[in-house]
Amino acid sequence: MKDLSRRDLLAGAATIGAASALPQLSSSAAHAAVPPSGAQAPGFYRYKVGAYECTSINDGARSFPMPDTFVKNVPKEEALAAAEAAYMPKGMVTVPFNPQLINTGSKLILIDCGNGIAAFEPTKGAVGRTLQNLAAAGIDPKSIDVVLMSHLHPDHTNGIRAADGSMAFPNAEIMVPSKDWEFWTSDENAAKAQSNEMMKNYFANVKKIYAGIESKVTKYDWGKEVAPGITSIEAPGHTPGHTAFAIASGNSKILVQSDVTNIPEFFLRNPDWHVAYDVDPVRAQATRHKFYDMASAEKALVVGFHFTFPSIGHVEKDGTKYRLVPIAWNPVI
Repeated sequence: MKDLSRRDLLAGAATIGAASALPQLSSSAAHAAVPPSGAQAPGFYRYKVGAYECTSINDGARSFPMPDTFVKNVPKEEALAAAEAAYMPKGMVTVPFNPQLINTGSKLILIDCGNGIAAFEPTKGAVGRTLQNLAAAGIDPKSIDVVLMSHLHPDHTNGIRAADGSMAFPNAEIMVPSKDWEFWTSDENAAKAQSNEMMKNYFANVKKIYAGIESKVTKYDWGKEVAPGITSIEAPGHTPGHTAFAIASGNSKILVQSDVTNIPEFFLRNPDWHVAYDVDPVRAQATRHKFYDMASAEKALVVGFHFTFPSIGHVEKDGTKYRLVPIAWNPVI
């Protein structure tokens, strides 16, 4: 290769200078004004599990000032340091939400359904985006056969209602874990929770969301095939009936962990940390270790409701901790 000489450089500079003297295109043509769209792209991502076509549906993400007891058993400064290490906004924590749509060929199954359109925040674009992202993915809510709840927290279950209170998925069977249903619909349990504002609100929310449709709800148990190719996995602690799922087709399998952990930067990386939302934090801690030991041993793909979109990755054991290895975005299915 020829080395550049001073003469070559000077010649190049002269050429550039000459070009600058040429007539210029009008500024309107060279710098056409394009107004900013002010909107994010639709949030859906398709992937395959054997013959099943699956779609991760983004319900949004919410950033909020970290509460003092967001992590209950470590100092707030330590939790803030974890958030900063994950490049979350200073002093804040960001929680994403991602339901999963499973097309088995015979059934269209939505696992969890997000915060609900009533929670949609158009000025912030935060949460409640499941219906609009289903529409962007070409899915009519009327075509969904089953809405399969992992547990009955508001961000997983409120999406069964449309903005006017009607059923968002009018033809779908609503399936809930029997242990969660028993716990959250108990008047005795609700009475015990009156001194805890968060728990009190959770009980009231279940009563409100399921009012009038109680008899139409199907309860399921752990260790059962609850829909074609989808088996319920015992994963209590976050709630008494919290459930994960194994989705299998042919020789392929993926684990839907639901809320085995909240955001992985905190509770997957530090499985012994206790998030404020866990009903039984010690049991949730044990569930995390059991589930992630299984996932890492199997080298299974794991889907997390609160993982960063598209919410899919592998879990690797790292001493007494774990780390999430997100999948690479695949432009084809």
